[in-house]
Amino acid sequence: MRIVVAGSGGQLGQVLRPALSQHTIVGLTHADLDVASEDAVRAALAAHAPDLVINAAAWTDVDGAESDPDGAFRANALGPENLARATAERGIPLLHVSTDYVFGGEGSRPLDEDAPVAPRSVYGRSKLAGEEAVRAHQPRHFIVRTAWLYAATGRNFPNTLLGLASRPEVRVVDDQHGSPTWAPHLAEALARLVATERWGTWHLAGRGGTTWYGFARALLSAAGIGTPVVPVGTEEFPRPAPRPAYAVLTTRHDPPILLPPWEDGVAAWAALQGARSSASNPSR
Repeated sequence: MRIVVAGSGGQLGQVLRPALSQHTIVGLTHADLDVASEDAVRAALAAHAPDLVINAAAWTDVDGAESDPDGAFRANALGPENLARATAERGIPLLHVSTDYVFGGEGSRPLDEDAPVAPRSVYGRSKLAGEEAVRAHQPRHFIVRTAWLYAATGRNFPNTLLGLASRPEVRVVDDQHGSPTWAPHLAEALARLVATERWGTWHLAGRGGTTWYGFARALLSAAGIGTPVVPVGTEEFPRPAPRPAYAVLTTRHDPPILLPPWEDGVAAWAALQGARSSASNPSR
């Protein structure tokens, strides 16, 4: 199968190629393809003639979206709409990656694909609009919601935490709950999903849930770093965009496609950090 990956330069896009190694992958970064341009989308599909398109392109600056809603909606709503229309016209399935931020986060039980959506931020509303566009224009779609995504490199919570670990202590919010997701685990789950025709909305995230505080403690412990982690409330770190207080993801699909427990992703991340540290500081 020939697969075009839009947004191949991002955290997920970079790990999709090894997970989909049995297929021919055409990776297109934002510089190669602006999905918000209808002409560019149509030209890319004509040039590469894929059997499947994966849309991993997105505006991911959650706080920045509050001050630039037009930019967020252009990337997260118009882009998916263009892909949905163009792929449907050519009879090509589309896999679109979405987010837990489409939920309001007021509850206390894990959320499956039928849970009511109520985004609280511009980012969440833009991502929900993208989902709705895909559903409206492309019947052969996978919409995959994930959460708290991170990889070995790039701007993400674990790597930011490493940069703060030299402080006497690290203060991390303990009243926001979610499902940390190791990007290679998500990529492997997507590879299983695209081998099916089980169209519709899917929740694929690290199994189980924790708070940012619990996540931070697990990360530093796995990395062998003893910096104390202090739990605090969200009010200590005011941000422009509100976050869902509770958005642990689960699934109603039977049989499900399950990722490993979120703790396994932490162990994999720490192992890669250790390998990188050993490579940069070889023993004499």
